[in-house]
Amino acid sequence: MMEDLKKYIEVNELYKHYHPLLTDKQRLLMTYYYQDDYSLSEIADLENISRNAVHDLLKRAVKKLYNYESKLQLHNLEQKRYNILKTLKKSITDESVLDQLEELEKVE
Repeated sequence: MMEDLKKYIEVNELYKHYHPLLTDKQRLLMTYYYQDDYSLSEIADLENISRNAVHDLLKRAVKKLYNYESKLQLHNLEQKRYNILKTLKKSITDESVLDQLEELEKVE
């Protein structure tokens, strides 16, 4: 159960970075499933396709997201930047520097 939740969150994070690289259909189905929390059957009814077709399309889209991440590393780099900023914020007491770090976080 916890592993499913972890994967669900990870896919949403990857989607945030790479959704423009998916097809319109893949983006639509990913939104239904991962953001709107529709079931495969509900999506199949909405799109007038089989439940199995929905499953296959989602599976291919998720595979693409992981493939893009393995090549481009956008999510990985974002996590590294976040961790560095968090560490810096804990160790710095100068308010002006902290304000600049806060601004940098907003850019991310």
